[in-house]
Amino acid sequence: MEFTVNSTRIDPYRNFKFRVVWDGQVVAGVSKVSGLKASREVVSHRHGGDLSTKRHTPGVTSFEPITLERGLSHDHAFEDWANLVYSTEGDGGVSLANFRKDITIDLYNLQGVKVLSWQVFRCWVSEMTAVPELDANGNAVAFESIVLQNEGFMRDSAVVEELEF
Repeated sequence: MEFTVNSTRIDPYRNFKFRVVWDGQVVAGVSKVSGLKASREVVSHRHGGDLSTKRHTPGVTSFEPITLERGLSHDHAFEDWANLVYSTEGDGGVSLANFRKDITIDLYNLQGVKVLSWQVFRCWVSEMTAVPELDANGNAVAFESIVLQNEGFMRDSAVVEELEF
């Protein structure tokens, strides 16, 4: 089976070329993004004249939290956003005007051309790992992560696949 736009493409896109954007800026160093997942509750009901058959209707849609992970550095974008939800300074108030952000996740092909993009709406940081597990006997990269609650996502239909050569 061939892909519709690029008839020479027989392989799906790789998952390691992507960018995360919020506030109009690419977030430096993001190396892992959990999947975007939506689920819908099933509402079961029965008509009064039905003997033993349940009918099913879609109910409330839920969106799974998204985890972003990156190598620890001097960039404090994760921490700054997390602190908008809970501030350790002053009276510990929440920035109700700014703690939610829309983010964009862009996927690129091996030539560096954007091929897919998703908008994720009304995200906020519900969990942050600022200091990773440290191990004096290891040689791994130190990672920080944030967990984003969100209110839905949508694929950006303006991003279209270009013909590859």
